Amino acid sequence: MGRVDRLGGMTSELLERALIEEAAKKSGLVWVRGSGADAARPLWHVWHEGAVWVVGDGPGEQPLTGLADGSTAEVTVRGKDKGGRLVSWPASVSEAAPGSGAWEAAVAELRGKRLNAPDAERMPERWARECRVLRLAPAGSPLPAPTGDLAARPLPTPATTRRPAPAALPRLLAGRKRRKKG
Repeated sequence: MGRVDRLGGMTSELLERALIEEAAKKSGLVWVRGSGADAARPLWHVWHEGAVWVVGDGPGEQPLTGLADGSTAEVTVRGKDKGGRLVSWPASVSEAAPGSGAWEAAVAELRGKRLNAPDAERMPERWARECRVLRLAPAGSPLPAPTGDLAARPLPTPATTRRPAPAALPRLLAGRKRRKKG
């Protein structure tokens, strides 16, 4: 009976790891809250060698607020279809040294996922000089789903573009519909 219990526990752990891996592989975005951070931030990533890898903190790259080598973080993966939370887990954060084997392998994967890079050919050299490449490895079982209202005010950003609609807009739109009918 003890052997079956151990096997059952091991199966449970393997299923948890498989859930984390599949969710992270299929999502292009994870929400990460570093230790001491008030809110989670969305980060693009790749799943490579059993962990989420991210690059940032350089000019034109994503901020890695609250993530430091040796610290912990909470990673949440959303679903692509509805954008809802699939799984969250605690992660240990480690920084890969530029030029190391782990750094080279991770950068090769990250480079293929980086969209709209202004310097695609020289990107790895720029990342080595100006950015950090971090590995967020699962460090425990998935966290239980939160309860209650999770709504939070969006983080402040200069990218806000919403303004009131011009007063003449309804007339302009109505005029287009009339012209198309006639």
